[in-house]
Amino acid sequence: MRKVFACCLVLAAVVFVVAGCGSKKESEKGDTDQAQTKATQAACDGSALTATTKLPPNFPTVAQATYTKESTEGPTDITEGFFMGSVKDAHSAYTSALGRNGYQVTHDELDEHDSEVNWEGHGRSGQVAIREQCGEGDKVYLHVTNRPA
Repeated sequence: MRKVFACCLVLAAVVFVVAGCGSKKESEKGDTDQAQTKATQAACDGSALTATTKLPPNFPTVAQATYTKESTEGPTDITEGFFMGSVKDAHSAYTSALGRNGYQVTHDELDEHDSEVNWEGHGRSGQVAIREQCGEGDKVYLHVTNRPA
């Protein structure tokens, strides 16, 4: 009887420890999601960049797009901002404009709430990611990556 009771205690302790580890991971994930949401919202609410962007030469100017943030991660430049319109409108605008400006669209995908347009040209390659993350129906988040080809 004591062996059964001891085994139950050990099993309960293991379950408690495992459950605690899972909760920690979930809270860490929540912190990461919250940080990403704040960064995205900052790009959606920011003012237009006044300096020249790090986008490559002849990168298309899309009238409804406003770039508000830039950063560099290794060889990759990241330009963020927003597009006034829908995901579908932004996808169409970038797909068309890239082709007109000497870039090749290597892959594109359009879903209801997000889109990706992969491109290369002028010695660079990257992606325009479009997401419904600005919190407004007529304003979508832009995330443009750009790296050496």
